[in-house]
Amino acid sequence: MRPLRFSINITLDGCCDHRAVIPTEAMHHHAADIFVRNDASIFGRVTYEMMEAAWRNPGPEMPAWTKPFSDAISGSKKYVVSTTLTEVDWNSELIRGDLGTAVRKLKEQPGKGIAVGGTKLALALAELGLIDEYQFVVHPRIAGHKPTIFAGLSKLIDLKPIDRVELGDGIVATRYEPFKR
Repeated sequence: MRPLRFSINITLDGCCDHRAVIPTEAMHHHAADIFVRNDASIFGRVTYEMMEAAWRNPGPEMPAWTKPFSDAISGSKKYVVSTTLTEVDWNSELIRGDLGTAVRKLKEQPGKGIAVGGTKLALALAELGLIDEYQFVVHPRIAGHKPTIFAGLSKLIDLKPIDRVELGDGIVATRYEPFKR
């Protein structure tokens, strides 16, 4: 069974606005490794559209060190959860119907794993108990604004750390698994 792996960049005060974090070469290489470690990804509509706009055809203003990430995300099979989109491309497929059923079917397929991005989708998947691994890439910055991740979660989720990597510039990526009591 393929594990479902959620990863997000956040500030010290929990802000997950992508504009509030510090884009560095090490962070982008780490993010590229996430897509290499998995053979598919699943996004909500907002995250999919944001990623496609930024990474499908990155402009010449993008630093050269972003190319491995751009190549990794472009090459990844993407599943998009949306009730409003009628079609997707960029190596993507729409997911419709019951989220839990659809994601369980994806997890049952052979492969390395499925990366998850986005905030609303992550909240829904956490509520369903479908996330097998959480990774928080914490940036040494205080944003002082929202959005924050998992706001409104109906239950506590206890996690145990399984890996920690320092990415330089004070950025730390820590992976966790849900702790089964």
